Amino acid sequence: MLAVPEMGLQGLYIGSSPERSPVPSPPGSPRTQESCGIAPLTPSQSPKPEARAPQQASFSVVVAIDFGTTSSGYAFSFASDPETIHMMRKWEGGDPGVAHQKTPTCLLLTPEGAFHSFGYTARDYYHDLDPEEARDWLYFEKFKMKIHSATDLTLKTQLEAVNGKKMPALEVFAHALRFFKEHALQELREQCPSLPEKDTVRWVLTVPAIWKQPAKQFMREAAYLAGLVSRENADQLLIALEPEAASVYCRKLRLHQLMDLSSRAPGGGRLGERRSIDSSFRQAREQLRRSRHSRTFLVESGVGELWAEMQAGDRYMVADCGGGTVDLTVHQLEQPHGTLKELYKASGGPYGAVGVDLAFEQLLCRIFGEDFIATFKRQRPAAWVDLTIAFEARKRTAGPHRAGALNISLPFSFIDFYRRQRGHNVETALRRSSVNFVKWSSQGMLRMSCEAMNELFQPTVNAIIQHIEALLARPEVQGVKLLFLVGGFAESAVLQNAVQTALGARGLRVVVPHDVGLTILKGAVLFGQAPGVVRVRRSPLTYGVGVLNRFVAGRHPPDKLLVRDGRRWCTDVFERFVAAEQSVALGEEVRRSYCPARPGQRRVLINLYCCTAEDAHFITDPGVRKCGALSLELEPADGSPDTAGAPPGRREIRTAMQFGDTEIKVTAVDVSTNRSVRAAIDFLSN
Repeated sequence: MLAVPEMGLQGLYIGSSPERSPVPSPPGSPRTQESCGIAPLTPSQSPKPEARAPQQASFSVVVAIDFGTTSSGYAFSFASDPETIHMMRKWEGGDPGVAHQKTPTCLLLTPEGAFHSFGYTARDYYHDLDPEEARDWLYFEKFKMKIHSATDLTLKTQLEAVNGKKMPALEVFAHALRFFKEHALQELREQCPSLPEKDTVRWVLTVPAIWKQPAKQFMREAAYLAGLVSRENADQLLIALEPEAASVYCRKLRLHQLMDLSSRAPGGGRLGERRSIDSSFRQAREQLRRSRHSRTFLVESGVGELWAEMQAGDRYMVADCGGGTVDLTVHQLEQPHGTLKELYKASGGPYGAVGVDLAFEQLLCRIFGEDFIATFKRQRPAAWVDLTIAFEARKRTAGPHRAGALNISLPFSFIDFYRRQRGHNVETALRRSSVNFVKWSSQGMLRMSCEAMNELFQPTVNAIIQHIEALLARPEVQGVKLLFLVGGFAESAVLQNAVQTALGARGLRVVVPHDVGLTILKGAVLFGQAPGVVRVRRSPLTYGVGVLNRFVAGRHPPDKLLVRDGRRWCTDVFERFVAAEQSVALGEEVRRSYCPARPGQRRVLINLYCCTAEDAHFITDPGVRKCGALSLELEPADGSPDTAGAPPGRREIRTAMQFGDTEIKVTAVDVSTNRSVRAAIDFLSN
């Protein structure tokens, strides 16, 4: 069956067959701009995708930036010693009892919008500002979630600071990335003065696996603006999916670096209480004794002791529980090289630790009034930040078996502001409220029972467990026996206990790495050194373009009929490139060839469509939406030696799209000259 892209074109024969002439769409049909028409040289039935090894950029060091919702950090390793991961220096400032190998994702800009500071420095400086002065400064925290929740993300999307002022989100993210770039390069220069400055660093940015293509492109654009890499050297920047990075790191771990939650004594609440999980794999070890070669090969391939005890084909799940989102991925271990195969598309949702913070804010609204809390946040933004910091410190100590109440400090500014606004004190508000599990302590603090604190966790924790259970029920992931719990929120004893209680009874072994909060960061470094470790991924959506096909009566709807030059065409046909849930290997290509509609045409735009369904027939079907555009920038061909004498309109542009990487990629070649054509897919301009 022949296919023609849906565009308003002038008639043009392709080859000797007039049956491949492009046909204009009827008025009102989805189309690209009329000035950028193309005609296909390939039929609608896709050729079998071809795989090729991805080209690796040269680099001396990998620097990974784990840009989190609540905390961020960087780490690096040198190409000469890729598995020795150097953590960034401990950050100045910080909270007592909290490791400072990450810093809060807090950005402070001056009233004029210039960069001032990031992390602990930003938070502490903002805290020390006079309340009236603080109202003019732009302080951003937990702003990564805005990118996830934005339904119409563009390069012009705005972010709101805690004082209500707005600025472009791209600039906010670029400020933060530029801070990490300068911090990391300074440390590299001090550690390795001989390291060349230019094109020596491969940068890796982590993003949630559930982020859609526009959000990934947004982070890349922010990296360009921050100067991490240039567009000409785009391959020097990799986007790493957070649960994948954690999986890559976990496969390197030894047994003594893991904690098996099922072996903890009842009442245990701290991360350090563990017993070796070696007994969990005795059966696998017995099997492997009969297959010593496989085990030796895995160990020699750099796979950790735990994975050497596993068989080829063994399946496990990684639950990345972060500040803003929870990401789930299911991998299958492949021999002989220990590569990973994704068994089900990444899933998850906004079930991160921020949900507990929102529950606390809702509790305050119940006690003091929603209008008061909104006013206080707007007029005393720095004091509100102080209150959230105080709650965060107590949240970290919460545990399912903890005895005794928790005291949460209220800033003096909160107490004074409430008295001025309401005419009575906060103690009176607590007595009058319907919340009987929060009291006013004699030390001038909110006194919350442990049961009340745990209740704040329940909506978020329950959502995580329900999502894991739903994924385990999928037929594609049957046989999973091991769950890695990673991410900053995975440090919570409340979450650990709830997951183990709910899933341990099903025979699922829940395992937590010791450095659980740094798992993604370290894994991102390893991923940067060997991005081919995840060999197969699942496409989260179905992608394709709109085309015209030969109209077949009885199969195509009558309202899709278009007659042109005596030929009958079916409009709005969805030509699929890749289907949702389809396994796609790294480097596998989907190829299409196109021909410009007019001599001298300099640019071609092709609309891309996507949907969650695997069997969409038309781009007008429910759920199918325009999600981006493929752009081809053409060099002039007229008069060139390679095209002189060629039939008019025979200029072929051959495109190759890859859906098996962490980003959708495209390359293109002008067949007549064998020169590369500048090609890109834009997901941010809808």
